[in-house]
Amino acid sequence: MHADPTPAPYPVALQLQGRQVLVVGGGHVAQRRVPGLLGSGAVVRLVSPEVTPALEGMATGGEITWEQRRYAPGDLEGAWYVIAATDDPAANAAVSEEAEALRVFCVRADDASQASAWTPATGRHEGLTVAVVANREPRRSAALRDRIIAGLRDGLLRDPGSTAPHEAGVVLVGGGPGDPDLVTVAARRALGEADVVVTDRLAPRALLDELPADVELIDVTKLPRGRAAAQEAINQVIVDRARAGKRVVRFKGGDNYVFGRGYEELLACAEAGVPCQVIPGITSAISVPALAGIPVTHRGVAHEFTVISGHLPPGHPESLVQWDAVARMRGTVVLLMAVQNLPRIAAVLIAGGRPSDTPVAIVCDGTMPTERTVWSTLGTVEVDAERHEVRPPAIVVVGDVVAVANPAAYDVGAG
Repeated sequence: MHADPTPAPYPVALQLQGRQVLVVGGGHVAQRRVPGLLGSGAVVRLVSPEVTPALEGMATGGEITWEQRRYAPGDLEGAWYVIAATDDPAANAAVSEEAEALRVFCVRADDASQASAWTPATGRHEGLTVAVVANREPRRSAALRDRIIAGLRDGLLRDPGSTAPHEAGVVLVGGGPGDPDLVTVAARRALGEADVVVTDRLAPRALLDELPADVELIDVTKLPRGRAAAQEAINQVIVDRARAGKRVVRFKGGDNYVFGRGYEELLACAEAGVPCQVIPGITSAISVPALAGIPVTHRGVAHEFTVISGHLPPGHPESLVQWDAVARMRGTVVLLMAVQNLPRIAAVLIAGGRPSDTPVAIVCDGTMPTERTVWSTLGTVEVDAERHEVRPPAIVVVGDVVAVANPAAYDVGAG
């Protein structure tokens, strides 16, 4: 293998606060570069006959100065750094030549081999700036940058120089609908910093394998009509571990506050004087239908959607749902924890005015490898759910948006 004859670049971090930077060209390259320059405090002058709408907005808002014309000799006067980003190689070459004469470093978007500076793939995390240059291989640079930043954010790559103190307390983490790729960056970082993880069966299980061996794992799964950890016991364990100086992550499926009893846990921490923060999760009420191809709203079909807990049947003395009002609504109804009570819910919706042929979709094991969708109607859902052996967890979607997603199942046109 022959060595690359191009010498390795000398890495340096430019302090551009209050210093003028010239950008020549107003296309998408400039649109990508200008926000980073502004973030560094640079005073940005942009010279170009035309610019993208985003750059025009920055100019109108006073963030940058836009001179609406072509580049002319003398434009580099006062500049500390210049980016030649036009779609005209001759113009870029002229900018580069003037920069060379003035000893101003110049990046060329069209030909890095003729530039005096290269733009690294950069990322930032908690005061760190990561910059990767792979000798004119921008995709390689960006890929490595992304892996480093992801590792820092997820806690898989630890910063040995971090001075952040270890804070005892509780972090309520929403884990999303189940697929580990759908947890937030903040959720992964919290797991990476945890001493104790208190979890249940609906949280993304695959992520538990990434926990260091010294992390205590506490299972507080609640099985439908089966054994379950009492909420009071869950509250007590997270408070006790935090009081013992541990950083506790309460790892839940979906979002903490969408029928997840997360606020009860926050109140328990507040009462005990334990610091507590919340990291929201992607709620399964919206994400599971979406990934199954079902929009909860659609232009001309549904202007609202309602998310309801179906863990109590209609008519139950503790139910807070006005099912007759729900039946009169024309929009989408999304039911969580409703498998057991689905026949009674369907019956009360029909009795309240919803047509019996209203489309219904039951998405079982949403986002997981075993995901499947049962297509039905309010009038047939009891039989269909039994025939297809529907079991929790499942998300039920009621409304015409279901037919939009699967018109063939309901003999309607795909509008």
